Amino acid sequence: MATLFLIIIYLAFISLGLPDSLLGAAWPVMQADFGAPFGVAGVMSIIIALGTIVSSLASGTLMKRVGTGQITLVSCMLTALALLGFYYAPSIIWLMVLALPLGLGAGSVDAALNNYVAVHFKAHHMSWLHCFWGVGATLGPIIMAGFIREDNLWRSGYLTVALIQLALVVLLFITLPLWRCMEKVQGQKAIDEPGISDHPHDVNSSEQPLRMKGVKLTLMTFLFYSGAEATVGLWGSSFLVSIKDLPAGVAAQWISMYYGGITVGRFITGFVTLKVSNRVLIRSGLLIALVGGLLLILPVPTLFSLIGFMLIGLGFAPIYPCMLHDTPARFGKVQTQKLMGYQMAVAYTGTTILPSMLGWIAAETTIAILPSFIAIYILLMLFGSERVNRIMNRRSRQDISNGFSHN
Repeated sequence: MATLFLIIIYLAFISLGLPDSLLGAAWPVMQADFGAPFGVAGVMSIIIALGTIVSSLASGTLMKRVGTGQITLVSCMLTALALLGFYYAPSIIWLMVLALPLGLGAGSVDAALNNYVAVHFKAHHMSWLHCFWGVGATLGPIIMAGFIREDNLWRSGYLTVALIQLALVVLLFITLPLWRCMEKVQGQKAIDEPGISDHPHDVNSSEQPLRMKGVKLTLMTFLFYSGAEATVGLWGSSFLVSIKDLPAGVAAQWISMYYGGITVGRFITGFVTLKVSNRVLIRSGLLIALVGGLLLILPVPTLFSLIGFMLIGLGFAPIYPCMLHDTPARFGKVQTQKLMGYQMAVAYTGTTILPSMLGWIAAETTIAILPSFIAIYILLMLFGSERVNRIMNRRSRQDISNGFSHN
């Protein structure tokens, strides 16, 4: 039963990934179809992210009232209906209206599933969970590329993804009793993993999360990670079309390789976490992504741009799931439910602000600025992550002297 439950959770994360990469892959064709300004995609991404921020902040309350299973079912249904609306939308205004429920459908389920897996399962499951998000994010541009390569049928791409989402909704509805059963059995019993039990922040559980040392730097890292990931996904195709002179269909396929790098990297990370700590994986991932960003900056042949996008994807792979899974170890499982919602909200704030900011600047200058911005975001993530590591190391030494044990 537990294995089946995990499979359902993984499939739910496919539904999260599928829509995330569609807009960026389809936008060069959608822009021409509607005669819209270049930066409108950034506005749409803002609306989507605002929806996710609102639902992420509400996730803690929703989890207590209705449970993870019902949140997942309703959220996937909302996403499917919004995507179906994209197929029928007669104008950009309608797309903007539909972007809001698309975002609302993503936020709560993201926070709910991440909280559940962080508390109840080991690190490799968190990496594989986000690997399945990558499966969805990789399939999105591939599906879209198949429709826009010859006939520019971006609407059919959205319809196909909407039908896949609806099939997942049916599966979630059928298995809803299993969610209730597993939640009742497991309750709030966490896995016995080092760094989670007997946490000092659990002893002082009334402490305000935002006042805890390291929280603000962690939130900053989430903001720049999600912003960088979304920026590459949204504007990567436009960069390849405008700067590398690739056809829109080919560019969409190349961006699918970026998401493929994230997917493959998270699958591998799931095994590596058995031997390597989250901290080491985060640091290594940031350095690999930085190399990929530099390949996009340098005046090298177009083939190296593909390698650069793949390296950015591979480098990004362990960062998000490892930071999420480290939340109970860093700040205690009692605080994790609140912090998971905060982290999701800040992550989606990054998704809101950074891609749209780059789109606005690129519209005034050139999309060639994309690689430089990504490199700067990665350096800021590296700074924040290493600072938090030093804070955690100091706290661990203080906890040992005060008699706390994390084992």
